[in-house]
Amino acid sequence: MKKIFILTVIFLAGSISFISMAQTQFTGWTALFTTFKTGKKTSIHADVQIRSSDELKQVQTLLLRTGLNIHLSKKIIITAGYAFIHNKRSIGNVSGYVPEHRVWEQLIYTHKLKNIFVAHRFRLEQRFISKTVVVNNELENEGNVYANRFRYFIRNILPFKTETSFKKGMFAALQNEVFLNIGNTRNVNGSIFDQNRLYLALGYRLHTKADLEIGYMNQYVNGRSRQLINNHIVQLAGYLRL
Repeated sequence: MKKIFILTVIFLAGSISFISMAQTQFTGWTALFTTFKTGKKTSIHADVQIRSSDELKQVQTLLLRTGLNIHLSKKIIITAGYAFIHNKRSIGNVSGYVPEHRVWEQLIYTHKLKNIFVAHRFRLEQRFISKTVVVNNELENEGNVYANRFRYFIRNILPFKTETSFKKGMFAALQNEVFLNIGNTRNVNGSIFDQNRLYLALGYRLHTKADLEIGYMNQYVNGRSRQLINNHIVQLAGYLRL
Protein backbone atom coordinates (compact mmCIF):
# COMPACT_ATOMS: atom_id res chain seq x y z
CA MET A 1 0.00 0.00 0.00
CA LYS A 2 2.95 2.37 0.56
CA LYS A 3 3.90 1.95 -3.10
CA ILE A 4 0.34 2.79 -4.17
CA PHE A 5 0.41 5.93 -2.02
CA ILE A 6 3.76 7.08 -3.43
CA LEU A 7 2.65 6.47 -7.02
CA THR A 8 -0.52 8.44 -6.38
CA VAL A 9 1.44 11.44 -5.08
CA ILE A 10 3.66 11.31 -8.19
CA PHE A 11 0.57 11.17 -10.38
CA LEU A 12 -0.93 14.22 -8.65
CA ALA A 13 2.21 16.24 -9.26
CA GLY A 14 2.42 15.17 -12.89
CA SER A 15 -1.20 16.02 -13.67
CA ILE A 16 -0.62 19.70 -12.78
CA SER A 17 1.65 20.16 -15.81
CA PHE A 18 -1.36 20.10 -18.19
CA ILE A 19 -3.22 22.98 -16.50
CA SER A 20 -1.49 25.90 -18.23
CA MET A 21 -2.89 24.83 -21.64
CA ALA A 22 -6.56 25.03 -20.62
CA GLN A 23 -9.32 27.65 -20.57
CA THR A 24 -9.73 28.84 -16.96
CA GLN A 25 -13.03 29.13 -15.07
CA PHE A 26 -13.97 29.86 -11.43
CA THR A 27 -16.93 27.99 -9.92
CA GLY A 28 -18.49 26.75 -6.67
CA TRP A 29 -19.85 23.34 -5.73
CA THR A 30 -21.83 22.12 -2.75
CA ALA A 31 -22.44 18.48 -1.87
CA LEU A 32 -23.98 16.21 0.75
CA PHE A 33 -22.82 12.57 0.95
CA THR A 34 -24.87 10.22 3.14
CA THR A 35 -24.86 6.57 4.15
CA PHE A 36 -27.91 4.98 5.82
CA LYS A 37 -27.31 1.64 7.52
CA THR A 38 -30.05 -0.89 6.66
CA GLY A 39 -28.62 -4.13 8.03
CA LYS A 40 -25.55 -5.83 9.43
CA LYS A 41 -23.82 -5.85 6.03
CA THR A 42 -25.94 -3.46 3.95
CA SER A 43 -26.49 0.28 3.68
CA ILE A 44 -27.85 2.87 1.26
CA HIS A 45 -25.64 5.48 -0.35
CA ALA A 46 -27.13 8.82 -1.40
CA ASP A 47 -25.53 12.07 -2.48
CA VAL A 48 -26.80 15.40 -3.80
CA GLN A 49 -24.55 17.88 -5.57
CA ILE A 50 -25.19 21.36 -6.97
CA ARG A 51 -22.54 22.91 -9.23
CA SER A 52 -22.40 26.46 -10.51
CA SER A 53 -21.28 27.75 -13.88
CA ASP A 54 -18.34 30.08 -14.49
CA GLU A 55 -18.03 32.79 -11.80
CA LEU A 56 -21.05 31.44 -9.87
CA LYS A 57 -23.50 32.95 -12.39
CA GLN A 58 -26.05 30.12 -12.34
CA VAL A 59 -26.58 26.44 -11.60
CA GLN A 60 -24.71 24.35 -14.14
CA THR A 61 -25.40 20.85 -12.80
CA LEU A 62 -27.73 19.09 -10.39
CA LEU A 63 -26.61 15.54 -9.53
CA LEU A 64 -28.72 13.00 -7.62
CA ARG A 65 -27.15 9.59 -6.95
CA THR A 66 -28.09 6.55 -4.90
CA GLY A 67 -26.93 2.97 -4.52
CA LEU A 68 -26.99 -0.19 -2.41
CA ASN A 69 -23.82 -0.92 -0.42
CA ILE A 70 -22.75 -4.42 0.57
CA HIS A 71 -20.06 -4.46 3.27
CA LEU A 72 -17.92 -7.50 2.51
CA SER A 73 -15.61 -6.65 5.42
CA LYS A 74 -14.54 -3.65 7.49
CA LYS A 75 -12.24 -2.62 4.65
CA ILE A 76 -14.18 -3.55 1.49
CA ILE A 77 -17.55 -2.22 0.26
CA ILE A 78 -19.16 -2.93 -3.11
CA THR A 79 -22.00 -0.81 -4.49
CA ALA A 80 -24.40 -0.69 -7.44
CA GLY A 81 -26.72 2.21 -8.14
CA TYR A 82 -28.29 4.86 -10.35
CA ALA A 83 -27.57 8.57 -10.91
CA PHE A 84 -29.56 11.38 -12.53
CA ILE A 85 -27.65 14.41 -13.79
CA HIS A 86 -29.35 17.62 -14.95
CA ASN A 87 -26.77 19.53 -17.02
CA LYS A 88 -26.89 22.90 -18.70
CA ARG A 89 -25.81 22.66 -22.34
CA SER A 90 -25.33 25.34 -24.99
CA ILE A 91 -25.48 24.94 -28.77
CA GLY A 92 -24.63 28.22 -30.45
CA ASN A 93 -26.67 30.90 -28.67
CA VAL A 94 -29.28 28.43 -27.39
CA SER A 95 -28.99 27.04 -23.84
CA GLY A 96 -31.05 24.67 -21.74
CA TYR A 97 -30.94 21.80 -19.28
CA VAL A 98 -30.69 18.22 -20.51
CA PRO A 99 -30.69 14.94 -18.56
CA GLU A 100 -28.08 12.21 -18.28
CA HIS A 101 -28.84 8.82 -16.72
CA ARG A 102 -26.13 6.58 -15.27
CA VAL A 103 -25.93 3.07 -13.94
CA TRP A 104 -22.83 2.60 -11.81
CA GLU A 105 -20.88 0.00 -9.85
CA GLN A 106 -17.95 0.48 -7.50
CA LEU A 107 -15.57 -1.08 -5.00
CA ILE A 108 -14.10 0.85 -2.05
CA TYR A 109 -11.05 -0.37 -0.14
CA THR A 110 -9.98 1.47 3.04
CA HIS A 111 -6.87 1.19 5.21
CA LYS A 112 -4.53 3.23 7.41
CA LEU A 113 -1.05 4.47 6.56
CA LYS A 114 0.39 5.45 9.95
CA ASN A 115 -1.96 8.30 11.02
CA ILE A 116 -3.59 8.74 7.58
CA PHE A 117 -6.97 7.18 6.77
CA VAL A 118 -6.88 6.14 3.10
CA ALA A 119 -9.77 5.16 0.81
CA HIS A 120 -9.43 3.82 -2.75
CA ARG A 121 -12.54 3.81 -4.98
CA PHE A 122 -12.85 2.02 -8.32
CA ARG A 123 -16.03 2.98 -10.19
CA LEU A 124 -17.59 1.95 -13.52
CA GLU A 125 -20.33 4.04 -15.13
CA GLN A 126 -22.72 3.21 -17.95
CA ARG A 127 -23.80 6.61 -19.25
CA PHE A 128 -26.94 7.44 -21.25
CA ILE A 129 -26.27 10.97 -22.51
CA SER A 130 -28.99 13.04 -24.14
CA LYS A 131 -28.60 13.67 -27.87
CA THR A 132 -29.61 17.32 -28.14
CA VAL A 133 -30.62 19.44 -31.15
CA VAL A 134 -31.99 22.97 -31.62
CA VAL A 135 -35.64 23.19 -32.70
CA ASN A 136 -37.47 26.53 -32.86
CA ASN A 137 -34.67 28.16 -30.91
CA GLU A 138 -34.98 25.67 -28.05
CA LEU A 139 -33.04 22.56 -27.08
CA GLU A 140 -34.80 19.25 -27.65
CA ASN A 141 -33.64 15.71 -26.87
CA GLU A 142 -33.56 13.11 -29.63
CA GLY A 143 -32.84 9.96 -27.64
CA ASN A 144 -29.52 9.05 -26.01
CA VAL A 145 -25.99 8.07 -26.87
CA TYR A 146 -24.18 5.48 -24.78
CA ALA A 147 -20.72 5.66 -23.20
CA ASN A 148 -18.71 3.81 -20.54
CA ARG A 149 -16.36 5.42 -18.05
CA PHE A 150 -13.89 4.21 -15.42
CA ARG A 151 -12.99 6.33 -12.39
CA TYR A 152 -10.21 5.82 -9.85
CA PHE A 153 -10.39 7.90 -6.66
CA ILE A 154 -8.06 8.10 -3.68
CA ARG A 155 -8.86 10.12 -0.54
CA ASN A 156 -6.50 10.68 2.38
CA ILE A 157 -7.67 12.08 5.73
CA LEU A 158 -5.10 13.31 8.25
CA PRO A 159 -6.51 14.19 11.72
CA PHE A 160 -4.74 17.07 13.45
CA LYS A 161 -4.75 15.02 16.65
CA THR A 162 -2.91 11.70 16.69
CA GLU A 163 -5.29 9.00 17.89
CA THR A 164 -6.12 5.40 17.02
CA SER A 165 -9.83 6.09 16.47
CA PHE A 166 -10.68 9.47 14.94
CA LYS A 167 -13.97 10.53 16.57
CA LYS A 168 -13.90 14.33 16.68
CA GLY A 169 -11.77 17.29 15.65
CA MET A 170 -10.06 19.05 12.75
CA PHE A 171 -8.58 17.22 9.79
CA ALA A 172 -7.01 17.82 6.39
CA ALA A 173 -8.18 15.94 3.30
CA LEU A 174 -6.25 15.34 0.08
CA GLN A 175 -7.86 13.46 -2.77
CA ASN A 176 -7.56 12.89 -6.49
CA GLU A 177 -9.79 11.25 -9.08
CA VAL A 178 -9.01 10.38 -12.69
CA PHE A 179 -11.76 9.68 -15.26
CA LEU A 180 -11.14 7.47 -18.31
CA ASN A 181 -13.54 6.78 -21.18
CA ILE A 182 -13.78 3.09 -22.10
CA GLY A 183 -14.99 2.52 -25.66
CA ASN A 184 -17.63 4.65 -27.38
CA THR A 185 -15.31 7.65 -27.07
CA ARG A 186 -16.91 9.23 -30.16
CA ASN A 187 -20.02 9.80 -28.03
CA VAL A 188 -18.11 11.94 -25.52
CA ASN A 189 -14.84 13.72 -26.34
CA GLY A 190 -13.18 11.27 -28.73
CA SER A 191 -10.43 10.51 -26.21
CA ILE A 192 -9.70 7.98 -23.47
CA PHE A 193 -8.77 10.72 -21.00
CA ASP A 194 -11.87 12.52 -19.73
CA GLN A 195 -10.87 14.60 -16.69
CA ASN A 196 -8.89 14.81 -13.46
CA ARG A 197 -9.98 16.28 -10.11
CA LEU A 198 -7.42 17.26 -7.48
CA TYR A 199 -8.84 18.41 -4.14
CA LEU A 200 -7.44 19.78 -0.87
CA ALA A 201 -9.71 20.62 2.08
CA LEU A 202 -9.91 21.45 5.76
CA GLY A 203 -12.65 19.76 7.73
CA TYR A 204 -14.12 19.21 11.16
CA ARG A 205 -15.52 15.91 12.43
CA LEU A 206 -18.49 16.81 14.62
CA HIS A 207 -18.74 13.21 15.83
CA THR A 208 -18.29 9.74 14.34
CA LYS A 209 -21.35 10.22 12.12
CA ALA A 210 -20.83 13.69 10.64
CA ASP A 211 -18.09 15.71 8.91
CA LEU A 212 -18.05 19.19 7.40
CA GLU A 213 -15.33 20.46 5.10
CA ILE A 214 -14.44 23.27 2.74
CA GLY A 215 -11.73 23.06 0.13
CA TYR A 216 -10.25 23.87 -3.25
CA MET A 217 -10.62 21.59 -6.26
CA ASN A 218 -8.73 21.83 -9.53
CA GLN A 219 -10.74 20.13 -12.27
CA TYR A 220 -8.94 19.58 -15.56
CA VAL A 221 -11.44 18.59 -18.26
CA ASN A 222 -10.81 17.25 -21.76
CA GLY A 223 -14.12 18.43 -23.20
CA ARG A 224 -15.94 17.88 -26.45
CA SER A 225 -13.94 18.76 -29.59
CA ARG A 226 -10.83 18.45 -27.38
CA GLN A 227 -11.62 21.74 -25.62
CA LEU A 228 -9.43 21.91 -22.51
CA ILE A 229 -11.01 23.49 -19.42
CA ASN A 230 -9.34 24.18 -16.09
CA ASN A 231 -11.92 24.82 -13.35
CA HIS A 232 -10.91 26.42 -10.04
CA ILE A 233 -13.62 25.28 -7.62
CA VAL A 234 -14.47 26.11 -4.02
CA GLN A 235 -16.42 23.17 -2.57
CA LEU A 236 -18.47 22.98 0.62
CA ALA A 237 -19.29 19.38 1.55
CA GLY A 238 -21.05 17.46 4.29
CA TYR A 239 -20.78 13.77 5.15
CA LEU A 240 -23.39 11.85 7.18
CA ARG A 241 -23.11 8.23 8.31
CA LEU A 242 -26.45 7.21 9.84
